[in-house]
Amino acid sequence: MTLKNNRLKRTALTTFALIGLGVTSASFAASVTLSGTIRDFCAPSIAGSCTQLSDFEGAIPGVVTGMVAPTLTAGLPTPGPSIGAGASSSANFAKWFVDSPGFNLSTPTSLTLTEGPPGTYKYSNSSFFPIDGLLYGNQGRTHNYHFTMHLEGQVAFSDPTPGADRSFSFTGDDDLWIFVDGKLMMDLGGVHGAASSSFTEEDLKAKGLVAGTLYDLDIFFAERHTSESNFAITTTLEVAAPPSEVPEPATSLLSLAALGALAARRRQRG
Repeated sequence: MTLKNNRLKRTALTTFALIGLGVTSASFAASVTLSGTIRDFCAPSIAGSCTQLSDFEGAIPGVVTGMVAPTLTAGLPTPGPSIGAGASSSANFAKWFVDSPGFNLSTPTSLTLTEGPPGTYKYSNSSFFPIDGLLYGNQGRTHNYHFTMHLEGQVAFSDPTPGADRSFSFTGDDDLWIFVDGKLMMDLGGVHGAASSSFTEEDLKAKGLVAGTLYDLDIFFAERHTSESNFAITTTLEVAAPPSEVPEPATSLLSLAALGALAARRRQRG
């Protein structure tokens, strides 16, 4: 069974269930590591090796919403009604987050959120160039500016009081789409300067998600133009690493025990 199939079959596992299966939940740790894949795109083309897509080192349209559909298909974003305003074509966009020989090279990656203050997890980098000197290399520039990244994890929320008191915020450039349970929660497409967006547990509830349940978290990011690369996350939602390859449980254990323990921990440390 592949990791992707495992994830699709187990979207309702809670933190409690994962602990019982031996998978560490970052909600109880000083840090949580998301993992995934970075794909490097050449700009300009490299003879006999890589053809440049015009999406990279091309137009600068600013923030474009609606480039992707509101739900994932087979775990990946698909073109939305505004795809032509932010990308050169649907066919080129289809190469962004998959291995496309002759257009990109890929490597595993990870990103670690650290806790501070208690209950808040953060990552911030105003010079986010994780593949400098790697894959196709910097191509004569200071940094390797042309890449996409897909990070995977899990996210849950407690709901102790009315109103929006848990959130997930991002600031960065360029394209950024965040999906929870395959549903689009953040839409910052296009080549643009650092832009910000956020969602709360109330937004998750409006999509039909419920408290105390871990859902798949998918972050899709693209750096497409020279100048700068910013990537910053701050969240008070419960975030966990992606599930490991583990046997299917007989049942999905739906328990709030672990999230209740986390809430007690926050009160004690606050």
